[in-house]
Amino acid sequence: MKRYLAALCLLASYSTLSQPSRTLADVDVDQFIQAIFAQQDQDINYEDAYESLYLLYANPLDLNRATYEQLADLYILSPYQINHLLEHRKKYGDLLSIYELQAVEGFDLETIYKILPFVTVRETTFAADARSLWQKILQEENRYLIYRHSRILEKQQGYLPLTPSDTLPNGAPQTRYLGLPDKVYARLRVSHLRDFSLGLTVEKDAGEPIIWNPTKRQYGMDFWSAHVAIYNRHRLKTLVIGDYLIQAGQGMLLAAGFTLGKGAETITTIRRSNTGIKPYTSVVENGFFRGVAATINWGKFDITPFVSLARRSGNVQFSELDTLSEMDVLAQAFANSIIPTGFHRTERELATKNTIRETTAGITATYRSANRSLEAGITALSTRFSTFLQPIDRIYNRFEFKGNYNGTVGGFFSYNFRNVNIFGEAAGSTSGGVGLLTGWIGSLSTHIDIAMLLRHYDKHFHTFYGQSFSENTRPINESGIYWGIKIKPTHRWTLAAYYDLFRFPWLRFLADAPSSGSEYLARLTYQPSKKVAMYGQFRQETKGRNLRDNVTAMDLVVPSTRQNFQLNVDLKVEKIITTRSRIQWSSYQQQGGSKTQGFAIIQDWTIDLSWFKYSGRFALFDTDDYENRQFVFEKDVLYAFSIPSYYGLGMRSYHMLQFNIGRKTDLWIRYALTELKNQNSIGSGLDQIIGNRRSEVKVQIRQFF
Repeated sequence: MKRYLAALCLLASYSTLSQPSRTLADVDVDQFIQAIFAQQDQDINYEDAYESLYLLYANPLDLNRATYEQLADLYILSPYQINHLLEHRKKYGDLLSIYELQAVEGFDLETIYKILPFVTVRETTFAADARSLWQKILQEENRYLIYRHSRILEKQQGYLPLTPSDTLPNGAPQTRYLGLPDKVYARLRVSHLRDFSLGLTVEKDAGEPIIWNPTKRQYGMDFWSAHVAIYNRHRLKTLVIGDYLIQAGQGMLLAAGFTLGKGAETITTIRRSNTGIKPYTSVVENGFFRGVAATINWGKFDITPFVSLARRSGNVQFSELDTLSEMDVLAQAFANSIIPTGFHRTERELATKNTIRETTAGITATYRSANRSLEAGITALSTRFSTFLQPIDRIYNRFEFKGNYNGTVGGFFSYNFRNVNIFGEAAGSTSGGVGLLTGWIGSLSTHIDIAMLLRHYDKHFHTFYGQSFSENTRPINESGIYWGIKIKPTHRWTLAAYYDLFRFPWLRFLADAPSSGSEYLARLTYQPSKKVAMYGQFRQETKGRNLRDNVTAMDLVVPSTRQNFQLNVDLKVEKIITTRSRIQWSSYQQQGGSKTQGFAIIQDWTIDLSWFKYSGRFALFDTDDYENRQFVFEKDVLYAFSIPSYYGLGMRSYHMLQFNIGRKTDLWIRYALTELKNQNSIGSGLDQIIGNRRSEVKVQIRQFF
């Protein structure tokens, strides 16, 4: 009875916090992602990030059941806040309401507002659902179909006739791209929080043909993905049949979802959480498993065996051999690499589709102590390809993976001691290379958080599914140390900074010698009220790169420095009107060379009438060269992403309308335009447009049923 009276007191005394509703308009996932990443020169794949965050929004985390790892995976809470929340639960029992967070030490209103879209508090007295799984699926409210259609309006080179006389059997002109310039995407999804999930996703990129030819594994749309998942059936915690990902340890061998790493959030994002199996719902045509995976619980242990039989794209070639020994037969067919783009628009690209069989099997086992302060586990997996992989003969490729089999094994741990979390992972591959990573995140007080991370990846350490913390895009050929700090002297001011020192023991692309570098970032944020937020950010990165326009017989590797600066102001003018103004500038200079620069001025605005939302942008940019292209996140339709690089001299604008048509239908219409000055073409190769304009129209509808 006392708990219920306490909850009523909290409701009365903290009226400033309103109960969150579960509508899309209540959460600006775009703003949340930008606040975490805030980089300017990296073409980050936001698709997994948005997908993971929106799925968490649609299926919020129950604060009364959440583990340390699940809370840390929000990338919002510090160790200090997580530990005090767990202690509050242990001391007082389950939370009675979301309002009770204000009584937990370390939780201010700003933090609560950030996590509200992604968490909930379930009624502990709610009766168990006795319906069968099939009844739940048929009666589930979270069932929807999404259809998206987009097209670039200007004619690209790939769609122009080869010659006036070349025609197809139907009389249409023959072009290099075999399909129409329309990009089509559809998704069917039925899911319920930690109970079940069924999904089907199909996509055709612009220029890809719609072909039904089962003998060549072509089934209409270019890409198909499906899954069936069930959760929490006695000892069976998770079972996924179809396409899936697995996140284990720090992601050195198995990484699921999006990787954050270095960014404006300098503390929580350097660590990954051990979250296990996740259904795969993206349209990135590489890096996922296709088969069966399950997690079985035995007391303090979770065991996850998995198997995958997937096909990858590669340009399979045949070498001319004089002998036919067993090794020669194996090596007679080879491919330089797995092609990750997913494009199958031309005859040549289509010939590479699904030419390589990839068979993967593995297991991960996790132990959790009774008080959940210690988590440790092991991972082992093996991958075999039907085709020998032989990298292109370049000196920087000398230690890249070569062969048709790779095995990896490793161990990981995470330990919580008061307000400090210590974590790490170590692994080795059959090539003899090893990877090591360890770090810690701590809260010195409610105002100061600090972090440090050490990593080392041998030049011959090979992992196909790993995305642990690194400067490179993969954990290979790198050693480094990272320090991060966040200081919040008052609720209005926040200073976040990091410094990363790294080296590359072997050669890299565009660096024909072992090299080293460093990177640092500082961001000062001021938020005087809920309606006003502003920040300034500076970032500098120095790496060794081949000297540009070198005339000597040997390539010279010299320090090359890139600097980025951002100034951003968010202002909620009225209840329905929000504006965002940004200026960003960059420079690039090699030692002994001249400095080049680039800048962009961006103005965004949003009008939100609940049933109707309008988002727009106008941007001006001027860059001296490719090194100074400006990456700027743009709002797009649900589950789609627009992160164009502003390059050259010109302007960029977009306009997006969103309509809520009744309770079950949402419609998006988006138009984007890039216009360059003093240029006669945009793009290159078969994507080149003759002219100085590039415009795109996108329409999407979501129907609940």
